[in-house]
Amino acid sequence: MKTLQVALAERSYPIHIGAGLLDDVDLLRACVPGRQVAVVTNDVVGPLYAARLTAAFADRQLDVLTLPDGESHKTLATWGGIHEFLAQRGHHRATTIVALGGGVVGDMAGFAAATWQRGARFVQIPTTLLAQVDSSVGGKTGVNLAAGKNLVGAFHQPAAVIADTSVLATLPEREYRAGLAEVLKYGFIADAAFLDTLLGSVSELLARETNALTQAIERSCAIKAEVVAGDEREEGRRAILNFGHTFGHAIEKILGYGELLHGEAVAVGMVMAADLSWRCGRIGKTEAAGIKAAVAAFGLAVERPASVDTGAMLHAFGMDKKVVDGRVRFVLANGPGDVEVTADIPEHLLRQTLQTTALCEQDG
Repeated sequence: MKTLQVALAERSYPIHIGAGLLDDVDLLRACVPGRQVAVVTNDVVGPLYAARLTAAFADRQLDVLTLPDGESHKTLATWGGIHEFLAQRGHHRATTIVALGGGVVGDMAGFAAATWQRGARFVQIPTTLLAQVDSSVGGKTGVNLAAGKNLVGAFHQPAAVIADTSVLATLPEREYRAGLAEVLKYGFIADAAFLDTLLGSVSELLARETNALTQAIERSCAIKAEVVAGDEREEGRRAILNFGHTFGHAIEKILGYGELLHGEAVAVGMVMAADLSWRCGRIGKTEAAGIKAAVAAFGLAVERPASVDTGAMLHAFGMDKKVVDGRVRFVLANGPGDVEVTADIPEHLLRQTLQTTALCEQDG
């Protein structure tokens, strides 16, 4: 097991990474103290892994809430249902809420923990690659509205993250590749050497080879932990983690939540960000094409869906959380491992990116 620390100003918490951690009863009990435990999971993950938690906490009050799977259920209604469940089962402020699942479960359970009796202990047990390297770390929680993604939420840091890499062996191929998009993101934004390592290990990562995958997860988590530690509430540098997300969130909203997996939308979004970075003169055409090729190498889509038009994208940007003082902020590439947040985007260049049918390939 490898343990990293997210070192925040007021406290730090561990990220435990390794195979078989769901069977490590001592670790589970150390991360989840107290008499009451509420496990929030979904109807895909729960049948596979919830029994291990039930066995680990047989001497405590443990209640399991199983939600429907999918982004379309990440709503205020579902969030409210978690609170009703906690109240019906008599959970107090001292309970620990455990998120057992992917990013949707983690976001909703974390938001419920943030608001249950003004703040309950929260532990993340992410079961998808995307959740292990991204959404489980950093304390962002929330739900979607029809107007936009994650518009209602709170910063509520977990007490611990337990990433059992062995559960990824049964992850559906589509979800696994969507998680690789977020892994690639860390190379694009902060570590050119890591990006080179990923591109040199494409076949191993696609085959879920243990050593390559574990190292990729560890480095991704280390980068996110370092960024979050320096900017917990996204008031500065943490915004670089949104590379590809302004475009990706807009695509998700337009298509309907769940039509594309989050990582799939972010993959397209990163290519769109690369295209816009080139048009703004921040990187050359070769570098932009390299970002596109890297995304494609992992079997991810690299073109905007045909049904997503320019007007709809511009409208969706207006409700994105990254809007500041009426201006949409984008994360643009300056070079390998180097990005910058900016709202200074000429509208005609943005429209060129939105209208192109061959990202990073057309003449400027």
